[in-house]
Amino acid sequence: MLPDPFAATTRGITEPDLVRPALRAAGPLVEVAAPAGGSAWIVTEEELAREVLSDPRIAKDPALAPEKWDRAGLEQTAAEQPSLTTLDGPDHVLLRRAHAPLLSAKRIQAQSGRIHEIARELLADLGEEPVDLMDGFSTRFPLTVLLDLLGIPLDLLDDVVDACRRMSSPEPGAQGEAIGAIAGLAAAGLTPDRHGLAAELRDRVPAGTTEDDLRYHLFSLIFAGQLTTDASIGFLVSRLLNGDKASEDTLVRETLRDHPPAPFTLWRFTTVELDLAGTRLPARAPVLVDIQGINTDPGRRPGSDLAFGAGPHFCVGAQLAQLELRAAATVLRTDFPQARLAMPYAELRQTFLGGIQGTRLTSLPVLLHG
Repeated sequence: MLPDPFAATTRGITEPDLVRPALRAAGPLVEVAAPAGGSAWIVTEEELAREVLSDPRIAKDPALAPEKWDRAGLEQTAAEQPSLTTLDGPDHVLLRRAHAPLLSAKRIQAQSGRIHEIARELLADLGEEPVDLMDGFSTRFPLTVLLDLLGIPLDLLDDVVDACRRMSSPEPGAQGEAIGAIAGLAAAGLTPDRHGLAAELRDRVPAGTTEDDLRYHLFSLIFAGQLTTDASIGFLVSRLLNGDKASEDTLVRETLRDHPPAPFTLWRFTTVELDLAGTRLPARAPVLVDIQGINTDPGRRPGSDLAFGAGPHFCVGAQLAQLELRAAATVLRTDFPQARLAMPYAELRQTFLGGIQGTRLTSLPVLLHG
């Protein structure tokens, strides 16, 4: 029987993932029970995944979700709240053109020194050892970088950290309150005295973008940017401090391949009936790509992976996430050469939060000075 791919689990860092091989063995397109009810289909083969991620008949607007779905875990529809993660087609192209130049490889690389400096300062300020990097660093580091880039005052960092943590709260209404809090805090980057990427984005967004829309775009950059790096830091640092001598670039690439920021893509939905891998899918069929399973397939050809997706929705923040991870690895090696794990590597635990959320270490105790 196929294990539930959406069930929350906790296991040792070296324990095998039983879900990925089972999904691959079930075929290139696997029908499963969706958390919100009814059927969903998971793509497990890379070539098919790249087709799905570029197929205009398979869209991201939550308005296309099955009518009987519990919508509590979905974003607002594109009509209710336009965003990079809900729009498709020409509207998505326009919004992406506003974002992409701000996060290009050239623009992000120009911030390399500052990002390394932030990593150095945060690690040096962690206090009495041992320190849990999953508590005092993994979330604060990417959020500090993002606020700094966006031109949002860093004295708001604690409030943003708190709001990001409340995004995963099971309490009714907590997520909506957290979104509002982050969007409100992000507005501090739009005042006339601020000159960061938030102000640049305001000047680049498509005509007709409202102030509320702009704040939501900033919320999305902050929350998604934090998620993209937060969980990966734990796996990267634990690997590095377990004695991996690979270059920083290799460490980052292999960490993101084996432990992508999200195990699945966000939900996509068919806009019409269509044939996929020999299966006839109805309109409004929920479709996911198993990023982690495809990346870690032993039979996969070497080359680029799906850690940041593919097609029109390829992660706009991919360059920033990779630089943040390289900076964390470089600073640990150069400024904290005696750093080591405060517990055996094999005793570290990883937890999958369930649904389509990511996997992260439960804790990462480290002695920074040996």
